[in-house]
Amino acid sequence: MTENRYPKGWDAERVRKVIEYYDSQSDDEAIAEFEAAHEDQGVTWFAVPNELADEVRRLLASRRTA
Repeated sequence: MTENRYPKGWDAERVRKVIEYYDSQSDDEAIAEFEAAHEDQGVTWFAVPNELADEVRRLLASRRTA
C-alpha cells in the first residue's frame, strides 16, 4: 500500500476540507474568487512552459523554507 505524503502542515483532513470547499462552490462563487485573486496587487500571474514547471515549483518551495 502506498503511503500518502503531504506538504508540511497538511494532512488528510485538510485536503478533504479543501476538496469539500471547492466542490461546494457555485460557478458564480468560483468566478468571484478567481477574479478577486487576479486583482490582488501583491501577486504576479504569468505562464510557465510545461517543461519548466517542476523547476519553478522547486524554486518557489526553496524560497518558502528559506
